[in-house]
Parts: sequence; C-alpha cells; structure tokens
Amino acid sequence: MPRMEFDYVIVGGGSAGCVLAGRLSEDPGVTVALLEAGGTDKSVLIHCPAGLAVMAKQKTVNWAFETVPQPGLNGRRGYQPRGRVLGGSSSINAMVYMRGQPEDYDGWAAAGNPGWAWADVLPWFKRAEHNERGADAWHGSGGPLNVMDLVSPNPILPAFLEAGRQAGYAPNTDFNAATQEGIGTYQVTHRNGERFSAAKAYVTPHLGRPNLHVLTGVRATRVLFDGRRAVGVQALRDGQAVDVRARAEVLLAAGALQSPQLLLLSGIGAPDELQRHGITVRHALPGVGMHLHDHPDVVQVVQAPAAASTFGLTPGGLWQMLKGIGQWRRERRGLLTTNFAEAGGFIRSQPGEATPDLQLHFVVGKLVDHGRKTVFGHGYSCHVCLLRPKSRGSLKLAGADPLAAPRIDPNFLGEPDDAARLVRGFKLMRQLLQQPALARLGGRESPTSAAATSDAEIEQFVRNHADTIYHPVGTCRMGPGPLDVVDAQLRVHGLEGLRVVDASIMPSIVSGNTNAPVIMVAERASAMIRGSRYAPAPRQAAAAVV
Repeated sequence: MPRMEFDYVIVGGGSAGCVLAGRLSEDPGVTVALLEAGGTDKSVLIHCPAGLAVMAKQKTVNWAFETVPQPGLNGRRGYQPRGRVLGGSSSINAMVYMRGQPEDYDGWAAAGNPGWAWADVLPWFKRAEHNERGADAWHGSGGPLNVMDLVSPNPILPAFLEAGRQAGYAPNTDFNAATQEGIGTYQVTHRNGERFSAAKAYVTPHLGRPNLHVLTGVRATRVLFDGRRAVGVQALRDGQAVDVRARAEVLLAAGALQSPQLLLLSGIGAPDELQRHGITVRHALPGVGMHLHDHPDVVQVVQAPAAASTFGLTPGGLWQMLKGIGQWRRERRGLLTTNFAEAGGFIRSQPGEATPDLQLHFVVGKLVDHGRKTVFGHGYSCHVCLLRPKSRGSLKLAGADPLAAPRIDPNFLGEPDDAARLVRGFKLMRQLLQQPALARLGGRESPTSAAATSDAEIEQFVRNHADTIYHPVGTCRMGPGPLDVVDAQLRVHGLEGLRVVDASIMPSIVSGNTNAPVIMVAERASAMIRGSRYAPAPRQAAAAVV
C-alpha cells in the first residue's frame, strides 16, 4: 500500500482544515498535509458570489446529504448541503460573517471548558479578521479573512430596513460589535467582488510553501493507531488505498457530520453501535455522534412585481442577469456580487427573552427548497431561524462501508418549545414583511403560507416546510463529562495524537451563522498545537465588556 508521511495530517479541507493548514505550515520546521475529498476550488461559480444559487444543486462540490425522516417535520427528510471542495462549506455558503453572542461562549466555559469564554475568544476572532471598515475594539485588521460590506447592495434593501424600523426594531449597523439585536445589513466574506473562502484566506496564498501539501480527491476512511496513539489515516485516492502517516498529530476537521463518522469507522464510539455494524471497538467513547443540533429555519416567500425585485425567472429578469454577468466580468460589481441573504436581524420571540433567540435572513429572490426547485416570477423571501434549539439528535453509521453517507438525525422540532418559538418567530416575520415600506412594493405572501393564520395552522406550515439553515454542530462535544468527546484542548479523550477541530466540538450552537466561529476555533487550535508562544496579545478588557 502506498504510504506518505508528514508531521501533521489534517482530514478535511473546509474552513477549519484550511485554517490549520495555513497556520501550522507557517513553521518551516514541520510538514503539513491537508486531505480534501473534493476537488480544487477553481469553478467560477465558487468565486462569483451569486453562483451559490447554482451550487445548491451541484453534487460535484456538495455532499448533498439528507436526514432520516424527521417526526418533528411531519416525516419529511431534511436536506443537509455540505461543501465537497477545497474551502468546504465556505466555498458554497452565503458568506455571512457572524460571530454569535458573548453569552454563547461564556456558556461553553461554564460547561467546563476553560479558555473558551467570550473574553478568551474575541482576540482570536480579531486575529483572523481583516475588516475593510478598519480595526477597533471589536474588529481586526490585517488578518487572513477579508470581511467587508457588499459592494453593490440590492435596491430593495432600504425598504426592508425601513420595514424593520416600522415594526419596532432598532437599526444595527454592526452585528459583531456591542450588541447583536436589531435589523441591518450583513457583512460578508468577500474581496474585490468575489467570494473569499477559507481556502482563499489561508491556503491559496501559501501553496508555494514546500512544507504544505494539499491533496484533493483524497477521502479518509479510518484513523490508524499504534496502541492508543493516532499515527495517520487510511484513505482512498483515485480508487487506491493509501496510508497517510502523521509523526505528530492527526487533526480531524471534516465537519459535524463526517468527523464523528470517521471516528466511528475507526472503532471509536459507543460499543453497541460499533458492534452492530461489525466494527471492532478500539476505544469506548459513547458521546461520539451524540448531541447533534442545528438551527431549524422556515421561509416566507413574497411574490412581487418585477420592479420590486432584480431576480426572477422572467424575460426581464434573465436580461438583468445577462447584464449582471457582463458587469461582474468587467468590474467585479453589480447584481452578481450578491450573497442573496444581504440583510436580516436578531429579534426576541417574546419580551421576556434575555437575548435575541431568533435570526432573520432577508433574501433578494424567491427561495424554495434551498433553491433546488425552479420558481418562476419575481419576489423576495425571508428566513426565520431558532438560534438556541433545545432538541438534540444524533449522527450514526448506516453501515461499515466508509463511502456510505451517515445517518443524520437532527431531531428537528423534537422539543415542543422549539416549535412554539418558530411559530412566534413566523408571526413576527410576517408582521415585519407587511409593514408599509415593503407593502408599497406591491408584493403578496405566497398562498402556501398565507393560508396559515391561526397558531395551529402556522405550526403545521412550519412542520411541513422547516429545515436546516446549514449549521450542524455538537457531535464531538467539548467538555469534561462522560458523554463529551474532546477536552478543552480539543484532544480526543483517552487517546493520543488525535484532535477534532471543527463545528462538531461546539458544546452548544452559537447564536448566528457558524462559519466565523469555526474559523476562530481553528485559529485557537493551531496556536494550542504550535505552543503558547504563538498566542495573540493578552485579552483587552475594554473590548470584552458588553
């Protein structure tokens, strides 16, 4: 069997894996291998921001998983898109830069994870960031990840922002500063009118490093051990089995769905689950694959005249698209620089909530079934998602075949409180979209949702249409308990030379989009691995006060 050897072997070329590869290879004294099952990120559909509307359907860059039937969604299977390309989901997502609430990270620390409170993680967010607005107490400048305002915001945005004010919500010009609450436009991970993925931030600029080896089309099938120490991974490359050995550490960064899958395939997990599939138990760790959770989300679609929407499958809309293609190619500006979810906000489902428990994403187009269904006509949409769901599910194996998709069960709306909050959220979203600023555009709610007026009818609409907004976490939970998988240094409990560095380690989901937090986690992990001398400057107390 062919064999390669490096100091660090990183499994997964997504956001976390790219950060690890870029940071660890800064040390010329070590060799780093980054293994990505998908291909390179050369497609124009990746670099053109509006290309994300196409990639939802393309399995060449998208694992396109499905959940098991969800009782809370009236038996429907949910869709679970995940990036299968260098850059991972940061190469196919909506590019929203969001950190979450300070209370999220303080909760991580309170759960037994020292060093992960808000005051601890803020410097790492800033270290990663180059915000084109400039550095301040909340933001960094000079970091690898470019963050900016949209260069060509959609003309409909002022109407949405005004509708938010009319509905009683405060404007917010920076969701990543002193407060998250309010309505505003989102900053995005763009640069010069293009998507700026984790690959473009951390890997592409350093491909010339002789100690960095980026291997695409390589799918890890199990972790290799010498006793209790991880010494590499077995993988498939062009249909051939290869061993990729690690002298120092194996770092799993395959995401909340595939890092636990790889642990289970390697004999690490609940013994009864492993034995059921004929897998030899190497290390009993019953928490592997448990605690899966995600942001459940439901969308309201508004049908509107062409004058109120620049996107639409009509002759006029297609002509606008053709003009937008030309402008983007010439100037990297215009219609195709959109991330579609250009604006939104954070609101409370009821007055007694300590912090916002709902997020809105205002989409400048009609969105149905993650964009997989063709919808004619013009309009716009709005998502409402539940930020801190109580429901917990699991990730399990479908069998011992390492190429089979895992059994994904987020248990959406398994807790009655989750459904009740989404019902309240849908009503608040509807009220916002009915405000005069948007109503004067002549739009009308899609008949599918408009028929739901009572709470019971809205709940059935939610159960019939809700799904993920693409933020699975928690399946290799960080903590000191018997069902936790990694410690506060992200080392797998009871084993050596093996860490998990991705969204799966989150003890609880953050209150917002997860890409920026994953990049922060990987920044912290890379410094842990390299040693404390690479730590950022001491925390700034003034910046930590909220």
